[in-house]
Amino acid sequence: MKIVTLMGSPRKKGNTDKVLSLFEAKMKENGHKVERINIAGKKIAGCSGCWACAKAKSAPGCAIKDDAIPVFKSMMSADAIVYATPLYCWDFTSQMRALIDRHVCLVSGFETPAHASALEGKTTALLVTCEGPVKDNADLIQIMFDRLNGYGKSCVAGKFIVPGCVSPESIGPKAEKTAAKMAAAVEKTALKREKSK
Repeated sequence: MKIVTLMGSPRKKGNTDKVLSLFEAKMKENGHKVERINIAGKKIAGCSGCWACAKAKSAPGCAIKDDAIPVFKSMMSADAIVYATPLYCWDFTSQMRALIDRHVCLVSGFETPAHASALEGKTTALLVTCEGPVKDNADLIQIMFDRLNGYGKSCVAGKFIVPGCVSPESIGPKAEKTAAKMAAAVEKTALKREKSK
């Protein structure tokens, strides 16, 4: 199985990196191929709302030729995609947000019988680290992730929120437990999808 992890944090060695690295190591141990993409290091503009993608014959049909295009191609070639981000203003980081807005170029015919997506059937997971609690803090990002996956017709393996993240050094046991749960959920969902083909 090929897994693409989208690292949305601008901090290279922060809390999100710690949990995601443990997840990636676990997946590699289990024989899977992992490609990490550091979104903060990419040049990704926001969606311009031009709708050129709606006229394109294949995805990604975005008119903006920046780093989002190869990122989307990696996602399209993956079996599973993990969106990893610290919580900024109850949402994804701005770097990840730009990429998410550009997902429109992967979908056609939304809310019609012809609804199709270049990510259809792919296994996805959400990893969020935050200093505060989950309640009234990390609830909106989970709703948004569900909507994104409904739009993209992908299969959510789980939403993994790690609260109380003060520093990477302080979240050791929590990070390991979350990474193990994520690995098991992604493998289980991807296997179920393969069997249903």
